[in-house]
Amino acid sequence: MNILVTGGAGFIGSHVVRRLVTQYPNYHIVNLDVLTYAGNLENLKDIQHAKNYTFVKGDIGDENLVSEIFDKHHITHVVHLAAESHVDRSIKDPLIFLKTNILGTANLLQVAKKYWNDQYNGKLFLPCQHG
Repeated sequence: MNILVTGGAGFIGSHVVRRLVTQYPNYHIVNLDVLTYAGNLENLKDIQHAKNYTFVKGDIGDENLVSEIFDKHHITHVVHLAAESHVDRSIKDPLIFLKTNILGTANLLQVAKKYWNDQYNGKLFLPCQHG
């Protein structure tokens, strides 16, 4: 399996990434995180050099980057944890929430659909619940 975890440097995402990397050494884990206020690579320092781990700094809304990740790493599974989640920040700048939580998610789905080419057997897209 080649698993893309979005938001993998955040609090929950880093725990998911670490668990996948350490418990499934035969899987390749790709962590895509834009490293905004919620992302912190210090959370993953203990696994940063693992052979089955790759970190990519970038935005889930960047279709070219997401397509490149799918192509390069032959992604079979997506664990989508990237989200804007602080309510007070959504009041201050609601467009950022729309871009990440809605358009970013739609971009991931579109790239996965295109890359998997209607061959969904053995594929999984697991979205988180955005608050």
